[in-house]
Amino acid sequence: MQSDSWLKPVSFHIPSHFHTPIFFRKLPFLNFTNMAIFKSGNPTLNEKVFQSTIVLPGTDVMTERGTLNKFFFLFLMVMASAAFTWKAFYDGKDVFPWMIGAAIGGLIVAFAMSFKREWSPFLAPAYGLLEGVFVGGISAIYNNAFEKVAPNIVMQAVLLTFGAVIAMFLLYRFHIIKATEKFKSVILIATAGIAIFYLLAIVLRMFNIDIAFIHEGSTIGIVFSLVVVAVAALNLILDFDMIEQGAAKGAPKFMEWYGAFALLVTIVWLYLEILRLLAKISSRR
Repeated sequence: MQSDSWLKPVSFHIPSHFHTPIFFRKLPFLNFTNMAIFKSGNPTLNEKVFQSTIVLPGTDVMTERGTLNKFFFLFLMVMASAAFTWKAFYDGKDVFPWMIGAAIGGLIVAFAMSFKREWSPFLAPAYGLLEGVFVGGISAIYNNAFEKVAPNIVMQAVLLTFGAVIAMFLLYRFHIIKATEKFKSVILIATAGIAIFYLLAIVLRMFNIDIAFIHEGSTIGIVFSLVVVAVAALNLILDFDMIEQGAAKGAPKFMEWYGAFALLVTIVWLYLEILRLLAKISSRR
C-alpha cells in the first residue's frame, strides 16, 4: 500500500519520531496488506458474489446509481479520517501506530464483509474510516519527506488518480476497452503476480535481502512502478463491469455498499502506487 518502506529519504526532513530507514522499512507490509488482499480480482467482486445473493420478491435491488452514491459516501469517510491523521502528523503526533491499527482493522473488516456481505451497509463505512486513517498518514509522511524536492507530490498523486479513474470509466463506458473473459484473466493474473511479488519482497526484507528496484528511483524501478500503476488502473475496468453486471442481474440492495467498497479499494491502491511512482521520480532530482 504505498509508501516506500523502501524510500531512502536520508536527505529529506522527517520528524524526529520517525527514524527514517527503520520507519520506511515497515511500510511494504502495509502496502501489501492494503492492495494485495482486495482488488477487483479481489475476493470482493466477481460473478459468483452476485450469483450467490438472493433477492426476495418486493425488495429493492442494486443499481449503478445507488452504488455510485454509496461510493461517494465512503469517499467522504476516507477524506474525513485522512484529514484527521494528516493534521495529527503535522501536530507532531506519532501516527504510525494508528496506521498499523487501521491497516489491521481494515483487513478484519474487509474479510468480515467477504463472508457476510449483508453486513456491508454497516461495515463499509467503518472500512472507509480505517482506510482514511492509513491513507492520511502515508500521504502526510510522503508530503513531509519530499517537501523540498516535490512540494506538491500528494496533490499531483490525487489529480493523476482522478484523471486515471475518469479515463478508465470513459474507456469502459464507450466500449473502447471491453471486459472480455480473456481481458479479465490477464488482469487477474497480473494482479495476483504483483501481490505475490510484494509478499516475497516482504519475506526477503525480514532476512535483510532487498529487491532494490521496487523502491529505488532507477530506470528499472520506475518502469516497474509504471507497470503496477497500469495494472491497478485496468482493475477499474473489472470493477465497473462487475458493478454493471450486479445491477443487471438484480443483486440485493446491500450489494451497492459491497460494490462501492470494492471500487474504493482499487482506487486507493491506484493512488498509493502513483504516489510511490512520483516519489521515485522525485528522488532522481
